[in-house]
Amino acid sequence: MISGFRDVIEMRTESRFEQYDLNLKLPEPLLPRQSRLTLNERVDASGNVLIAIDIEEIEMLVDQIERAGYESVAVGLLHSYANPAHERQVRDVLMRRLPNIMISLSSEVSPQMREYERFNTVVANAYIKPLMKSYLGRLEGRMRDEGVGCSIFLMHSGGGIISIDSAADFPVRLVESGPAGGAVFAANVAARYGLDKVLSFDMGGTTAKICLIKNQTPKTSRVFEVARTYRFKKGSGMPISIPVIDMVEIGAGGGSLAHVDSLRQIRVGPESAGSEPGPACYGRGGDKPAVTDADLVLGKLDPDNFAGGSIKLQVDRSGDALESMIGKPLQMDAQMAAFGLAEVVDENMANAARVHAVENGEDLAEYTMIAFGGAAPLHAGRLCEKLGIERLLVPPGAGVGSAIGFLRAPFSFEANRSVYMRLSDFNPELIKQLLTELKSEATSFVRSCDATAEILSEFKVYMRYSGQGWEIPIDLTDEQALNPDLGTFQRRFEEDYSALFGRTVEGMDVEITVWAVNATTPQQSVDRVDTHTGKGDANIAGRRSLFDPRLGQSVDAVVVNRHDMLVGQTVAGPAVITEDETTIILPSNRRAIRQPDGCIDVIVRSNPL
Repeated sequence: MISGFRDVIEMRTESRFEQYDLNLKLPEPLLPRQSRLTLNERVDASGNVLIAIDIEEIEMLVDQIERAGYESVAVGLLHSYANPAHERQVRDVLMRRLPNIMISLSSEVSPQMREYERFNTVVANAYIKPLMKSYLGRLEGRMRDEGVGCSIFLMHSGGGIISIDSAADFPVRLVESGPAGGAVFAANVAARYGLDKVLSFDMGGTTAKICLIKNQTPKTSRVFEVARTYRFKKGSGMPISIPVIDMVEIGAGGGSLAHVDSLRQIRVGPESAGSEPGPACYGRGGDKPAVTDADLVLGKLDPDNFAGGSIKLQVDRSGDALESMIGKPLQMDAQMAAFGLAEVVDENMANAARVHAVENGEDLAEYTMIAFGGAAPLHAGRLCEKLGIERLLVPPGAGVGSAIGFLRAPFSFEANRSVYMRLSDFNPELIKQLLTELKSEATSFVRSCDATAEILSEFKVYMRYSGQGWEIPIDLTDEQALNPDLGTFQRRFEEDYSALFGRTVEGMDVEITVWAVNATTPQQSVDRVDTHTGKGDANIAGRRSLFDPRLGQSVDAVVVNRHDMLVGQTVAGPAVITEDETTIILPSNRRAIRQPDGCIDVIVRSNPL
C-alpha cells in the first residue's frame, strides 16, 4: 500500500451505520497491521504520476515478504484504477524474486474508485486465493484421474459461469455464487411465465434472501457486504467491490436458534444449530429451539416423513425446547411459543423486504413471489400475506433451486473500470475507446470457456449528480454505448433517476464514475407456459392440524402429495402440499393450481375462510 494509507482497511469510511450506538462493533480487517507494508509512490486521480516508484524500495519490501514467508500478496496502491503501472511494477519484481508466490492486484481484481472498498476486495482475494487455488487444482486432478475429460466451470457471484482458471485467479468473485444461482433459477421461471416483476425468496438452513427480478433479469450491484457484525445493518460488514447479483439477506433459516432477550422479546439468529446437533427435533442433543422446531409444532412438517422419511422428527423434544427457552420466560405453552417464534421470523423478513423495495422505488404488491430452498415454501405463504403479494410460484426442484440455476446460467464475465467524466466534458472518442477495451477484456474471459459461442455485450455506466456520494446504474444499448451521444446519456440518466427518486435536479452537472461491460453467451431459450386456471380437485392424501397465523388458531388442513397432482388440479387452503425436499404451506385464504411445467401456482382465494 502507498505510504500514509496503511490503515485504510481499518479506518473504513468513518461512517456510522448505527448513529446512536456508542459501542459499535466492526469486523476485524482480514490483514493485521504488521502485515501491511507501504511504498513511497503516488498517482493522482487522473492517472498522472506524481511520485515515481523506486525499484530499490520494492526490492527491500520483497526482502521483508520473503523473510516473513508469505504465500499470497495483495497489491493496492492509490488511484491504480486510473494508472496500474506502479502495481504492475511491484508484481514484476515479486514474480522475479518469488516465482511461487500468489499475487493479486487491485487494478485487476477491482479497478474502481474508492480505495477502502478496492483495498478490502483485493485483500479478500489474496486471503482466499491459496486455499481456492489448491482446492480447484485438486478437484481438476481428481476429475482427470477419474477419467473425466470435460472442462470444469464454476458459478460466479454475478450470475454467470467462468472457467476454473479464472476462478482460481479471482476467487473473490465466487463469494455469494450459491445464492446467485438461485436468482438465475427464479429468473428462468419468470421467463417461462412472462413475468416482469418477480421477488425471488430463498430460505435454507441458515439464512433467507430475496432478489428483485425485473424483465426476467436479476438486479445486480457492484458492492456487497460480508461478515456483518449487525446482521441486517447495511454498513456493518466488509464491502467487497465486484459485480454481484443483489441478493439481500432478510432473515433467519430453518436451523436458526431462538431465545428471549433482556427486554422479553423473542430473537431469532444469528446463531444456528447447523447439522450437528441440529434443531432439537433431530434428537441429536440440541436443546435450543430452532425455526424448524417451531414449524414442526405448528403442524407444518410431518415428523414421520421429513426428508422423504429418512429423518424421524421428535415433536416432544421441540416442545420441550420451546417451552424451556421461550414459553417459561413469557408464560406461554409450546404452541404459542412456536407461533411467536414463527411470527418474529416472518415479520422480520417482511420488514426487511419492504425496506429493500422502498430503497429501490418498488411496490411489492405488484410483484409475484418465486420461492425455493428447503424452508422457503413453509414460510412463503405467510410472507405473501404480510407483503400484500397475491401470487406465489413454487417451482419443481425448489429444494435445490440454486443448483438448478447453475445449469441455467450462461458463460459471462463483467469487466469494469473507473474513469471519471462529467457530461460537461463529454468525450465521445474516449468513451468509445474505453468501452471497446472493456468489451474485449470481458469477451476474452468468456472465450476461455467457449471458443465458438455467440457472445453478447451488455453495457452499463454508473452516473450521479455532481456532489452526490453514490451512483445509479444506467443500461445502454450497443448503439448508445459504441456511438456515444451527450443527449442520449443525459436522457437515459434522467429517465432512471426520475423513476427511482420521483424527480430530476435542474441545473446540476452529471458525472460518470464507473464503466462496465458484461460479455455473456445468450440465455437459454424458454417455452412460455400455457397456464391453467384450475380444473378439478387434487386427491387428498390425509388431514392434519395446522396452525394458521392469520386466524391465530389451529385449523383442519388437507394434505396433498405434490407428485400426485395432475395438471390443472387445485387444492384450497388451509392445506399442506408435501414432497421429499420441502413442504408448501397453503394459508386459509389461498388456493394452489398445478401448472403444466410442475410449478405450484398459489393465488388468493375468491372466498377465503
